[in-house]
Amino acid sequence: MSGSQQEVPEVVGISDADLRFGAGTALVVVDVQNDFADPAGSLFVSGGDRVAAAVAGLMRSAAADGSLVVCTQDWHPAVTPHFEEFGGRWPAHCVAGSWGAELHPSLPPAESVVRKGEGERDGYSGFGARDLGSGEVEPTGLRELLERAGVTRVVIVGLALDVCVRATAIDALALGLKTVVVSAATAAVDLQPGEGARTLAELREAGAEVV
Repeated sequence: MSGSQQEVPEVVGISDADLRFGAGTALVVVDVQNDFADPAGSLFVSGGDRVAAAVAGLMRSAAADGSLVVCTQDWHPAVTPHFEEFGGRWPAHCVAGSWGAELHPSLPPAESVVRKGEGERDGYSGFGARDLGSGEVEPTGLRELLERAGVTRVVIVGLALDVCVRATAIDALALGLKTVVVSAATAAVDLQPGEGARTLAELREAGAEVV
């Protein structure tokens, strides 16, 4: 690996042996947006600001080593059945065009950004969003981006571990991609105590590598 990778242990406490970037590998950064990663956000994930700093270091290393870097971005309308005000599970967050929907300012520019959760869709997985009325899943374009770049392995980081990171990793595995989840560069909502730890165990069982 290139010398740029040396910054990763300083940022997230992992070693060069845990991760590698380069051709055939993509770094998929899930929803590191103000509403999740800033303490002033409407759905702040505890530790989200720490995750943003860790992810920023990984993005720089991945780009320097020739990996595709893709950020996913929740991008909801103001009125959607995804929000609890309209019958959903979550408080309003990442409304299209708002400060909360912006990628966290600590992140360097990404090569590609994929938006999800538009219209009346849930937007959990970076690969596809489910229509909350019909149940149909509409692709986001992430799969096509990875295929065009010849990606066979993804490193997944971001927010939140037990929601969108989990859904993205499960879909990556279903597509036959070698999947790595960096536990030090993610954090869980933990609506139920221990949900984050259970998610990591589930992902290992499904075939992901957790570092």
